[in-house]
Amino acid sequence: MKQHRGLKRYYKKLSVQNDFDKIIWLNLADPNAWFDDLHFHFDYEGYGNNSFKRRKPHLDKLFRHFDLLTEMTMQIKKDFQLYSIILDYDSSSDALFLHTPNPNNSQFPFEINGLSKDTTLKNKQLDEYLVELKEFEKLYGQADEAFCLLYKKNIGIPFE
Repeated sequence: MKQHRGLKRYYKKLSVQNDFDKIIWLNLADPNAWFDDLHFHFDYEGYGNNSFKRRKPHLDKLFRHFDLLTEMTMQIKKDFQLYSIILDYDSSSDALFLHTPNPNNSQFPFEINGLSKDTTLKNKQLDEYLVELKEFEKLYGQADEAFCLLYKKNIGIPFE
């Protein structure tokens, strides 16, 4: 098994880092800007795949960035969707999404059929974590793996 050096420092940085400070091209005030499901992952290595203790700091960072991006979307002068998709066990695929009408003709607003307000998650610790996020609306589905789609009311176009 490969030893991972510097994990203590890595997890400490997770709790304070603002990844949006590094992205100079993310100009939401530009009226010509568009986003075709622009997304950000926070556990590239999949550290949280086998341990919720290791996954939680990545989720905390994802939802901290959700709040940061919520503030940034106040500059957008067109319709948009801001949402997150959290997979049951695949931590590396958890992501935060920003979507607008775009020239790629991808579906806008983005919709997923067959979503439910009843949880489909089998990962009990993840489900309990998400239930505690009171400011988010949650919709659950099943694809290759169970997932939860989260968004905030009154921020962009809602999911139905």
